[in-house]
Amino acid sequence: MKYLSNYIEDAQTEAFNKAGAFFAFSTDQFNEQKKEGIKYVSVGAGLICPKGNVDSLMSELDKVHKAGIELDLKENGKVGIIHRELGNHEYSITYSIEDTSAALQGYGITDEEIQAESKAYLKAFYAWEAEQEKEWKSINQEGVTVWTND
Repeated sequence: MKYLSNYIEDAQTEAFNKAGAFFAFSTDQFNEQKKEGIKYVSVGAGLICPKGNVDSLMSELDKVHKAGIELDLKENGKVGIIHRELGNHEYSITYSIEDTSAALQGYGITDEEIQAESKAYLKAFYAWEAEQEKEWKSINQEGVTVWTND
C-alpha cells in the first residue's frame, strides 16, 4: 500500500524547483545551493526559499498535499488508510489512536471512525502475527537456527 508521501513526492519536488527552494541543514549546504543576489528565508525543517516565492510555494504545497490525500482515499479507501496508519503508529503496542489521528488530519477521518476500526485492525494484526510465528516454527523445525542477540 502506498503512503501519502508516495502520492506527493514528485509534485512537491516540482514545486520546490519552480520556486527555487532547496533544503540546507548547514551553512556549507546553504552556500553550495544559494544563488547570488537572491534574498532567502527559512521556511522551516531545513527548507530554504527565495523570499519573494514563499507564498506561492506554500500555496502550491497545500494544493499538492490535498491532491495527494484525494488520491490516497481513492486508491486505498478510509478503512485501508486507517489500518495503515494504526500500524504505522504502533497501535498494537500503545492502544492509543492519538498519533494515528494526528497523521490523518486533513483526511476527513474522525477519531470515532479510527476507534471503530481499531478492533478490526487488531484482529487482522494478531492473525498476521500468528501466521508469522507458524512460519518461523516450521523453519526452525527444519534445522535453521533463529538468530538472537544473546
